[in-house]
Amino acid sequence: MRFLPTDEQRDFARSLDAMLSAAETPTAIRAWAAGDPGPGRAVWRRLGEAGVFALAAPEAYEGVGPLPVELAHAFVESGRHAVPGPLVETVAATALLAQLAEHGEPGPAKRLLPGLVTGGTVATLVLTRDGLVLDPDTADLVLVVAGDELRIARGHGELRISADPVRRLAPPAPGGELLAAGPGVVAAALEARRWALLATAAQALGVGLALLDRTVAYAKQRTQFGAAIGSFQAVKHRLADTLIGLEFARPLLFGAALTFEDGDLAAAKVAAGEASYAAAATALQLHGAIGYTEELDLSLWLRKARPLRDAWGSPSWCRERVLADAAGPTRPRIRP
Repeated sequence: MRFLPTDEQRDFARSLDAMLSAAETPTAIRAWAAGDPGPGRAVWRRLGEAGVFALAAPEAYEGVGPLPVELAHAFVESGRHAVPGPLVETVAATALLAQLAEHGEPGPAKRLLPGLVTGGTVATLVLTRDGLVLDPDTADLVLVVAGDELRIARGHGELRISADPVRRLAPPAPGGELLAAGPGVVAAALEARRWALLATAAQALGVGLALLDRTVAYAKQRTQFGAAIGSFQAVKHRLADTLIGLEFARPLLFGAALTFEDGDLAAAKVAAGEASYAAAATALQLHGAIGYTEELDLSLWLRKARPLRDAWGSPSWCRERVLADAAGPTRPRIRP
């Protein structure tokens, strides 16, 4: 099993990093939170042009995948730059439609996948009728799995603000156009959850790495008692502990991308989510009061760590999934 990235994978990640750095994502993030998705949609289209959304779709539907390892690299970069919008949900929807086609329902894939893989269509997805859907007000397509039915929702209920103001949640409207029904929908939903677990774990890792980088830079500049606070042993230990947590999560993430097993994906998700959350706590503590201010770009990453830790499977659900897989094969469950 190969854990080290290939030269092509490194180049792909570097190219996304350069593209997103030039895109000035903090401006897009703040606009998205204020109800203006225009700048964020521009970043979204650039990700589509770079082939990010095509990584979860087969070539038969204008994709280049499935390539979970490359997708993990891409979503680490999306987390590093805190790209707004339902990126994970769009990838999960892409995987769901592709898997549905494998189970004899190619109609929805032929109709919807071309727009998804190019970045022209922003999709969001929820796998239970009583769940909350992310960013339904900015999505072009709201997909809902209820039991063994897949529908396009007719709208959404009242928006709810999460800990991250960029993430807006709402219950999907009942009813809507029926796209498919039967066992194939259930199997496709399970596949969608696997891709969502991988993408969310990668995004969380990227957020944690960005928080650590910004905190290290601040610790080198901030002085106290005539010395940079980064020279203090207690600060060094705290930063080292944060780095260890993130670096422990990294091989779990890419190992899960290689095996694509439920238990491995859940382990990667919980490790990356907890490490990112710990990085947020470290960043907030070492920045002090300035870390609380919305004017500081750090806040754009701080607020993502907790929602990503719980999205698509809470830590307790992920640990339960890991233990269940270690005990032996069990029937997979969609709902956490």
